[in-house]
Amino acid sequence: MLGYLNTIQVECDQHLVNEHIKSLTQYIASEAKTKEIVWEYQIPELGEGGSCSLFGELQKEPFDLKSILLKNQKTIEHELFECMNALTKIVTYVSQKTNLDWFGIYQKRFVLSETELVKLAYHGAPSRPLFPLTSEFAKLSNNVQVALTKKGRIINDIPKYQSSGGEYYICDPKVKSEVCLPILTASGEMLGIIDAEAFKVDFFDENTLALLIAACLLIPNYLPA
Repeated sequence: MLGYLNTIQVECDQHLVNEHIKSLTQYIASEAKTKEIVWEYQIPELGEGGSCSLFGELQKEPFDLKSILLKNQKTIEHELFECMNALTKIVTYVSQKTNLDWFGIYQKRFVLSETELVKLAYHGAPSRPLFPLTSEFAKLSNNVQVALTKKGRIINDIPKYQSSGGEYYICDPKVKSEVCLPILTASGEMLGIIDAEAFKVDFFDENTLALLIAACLLIPNYLPA
């Protein structure tokens, strides 16, 4: 854990993180009812530059996650189902425990001709499913910036942060606080990110941050191959 915190340059009470790891692990292993796995989801039209969603304007065709995860297979095998079920449970647990307005898990995957962040499971409003992992796109996306730098981003008062000269690319003006953290292997390889958003300032206290870090430490166990 300490290696992870040092890499992402975030400070947090390690005892709190460990407590959340225990509770979240128990929840994943339990028979607790959770949301159904979402294999297809509605996605919004994208604004100028393609980084942000146009809220309220959905594309006609849903995004088919199976088309990316199944590769050459035609059916959902048990291992993939179990991975997605665990990730869905993590999203359910985090959203219920924190009352976040938006929370999502993204995995780095090779899609067609480039490497992208693929949204695997989420809670909240429809949002874009793919983020190209390029330095150019990092200028327009907090998610991509965190993925490429492997540094966590915690902004508890976005309006204040901006007014003081901080760089922040706004997609949804309702969002007042955001935490974006990388998902890493034990050796520090980037596997993806989590993104958490709230419509209130000062939303992310140490306990909430500890839960998000716990999720990041457990998610690598359940990412699809």
